[in-house]
Amino acid sequence: MTLLAEIWPPFGLSLTTPRLTIRPVFDEDIPSAVAAARSGVHEPGKSPFSTPWTDLPDDELAPNMAQWYWRCRANFTPESWTLLLAVWHDDEFLGVQDIGAKNFKTLKTVSTGSWLKQSAQGRGFGKEMRAAVVSFAFDYLGAEVAESEAASWNQQSLGVSTSLGYEPNGIFRDGWGDKVEEVQKVRLTPTTFKRPDWTLKVQGHEAFSQHLGI
Repeated sequence: MTLLAEIWPPFGLSLTTPRLTIRPVFDEDIPSAVAAARSGVHEPGKSPFSTPWTDLPDDELAPNMAQWYWRCRANFTPESWTLLLAVWHDDEFLGVQDIGAKNFKTLKTVSTGSWLKQSAQGRGFGKEMRAAVVSFAFDYLGAEVAESEAASWNQQSLGVSTSLGYEPNGIFRDGWGDKVEEVQKVRLTPTTFKRPDWTLKVQGHEAFSQHLGI
């Protein structure tokens, strides 16, 4: 019997840290993702996202999230891809860590974004899951640069970046929903990366790399 990961290699990828299991969002994970988002991700009216998806009413939030997961899969090509990874701790769904790239073969650059439900914040999970995907990008995919960004007021996200060695990479103004935000870009390389004191465990990277044409 052919396994789904043999048909769609990203589904076979798994990253393991001391506390977390980080793997692609499967369809059966979507209800857990919706429940986590509905439990609260940020203070009301203080969305840290360029697209304020968490502000949607409950009856719109769920299908919007499902469509996003499906859209990222459908649009996944070696030239332009976004991989959405579910973050699990002791069988509890904490949030999503994404990693993506455009023209990766040439630019060797990845970008990341994430969210955690509020009950999981303040416990170091955000740093641990970002360190995991950055380690994977540098050590397994051969990335040379990792980029991220956050609203200038979002010290929680920028604090994670600073703690891992990211350096400021310019500020720009952008329209986030109906608001204008000053956005801080940050940049990390293998030489500036402040590596964690643990070693990432990775499964399924060979098939995933071949799928990307690396």
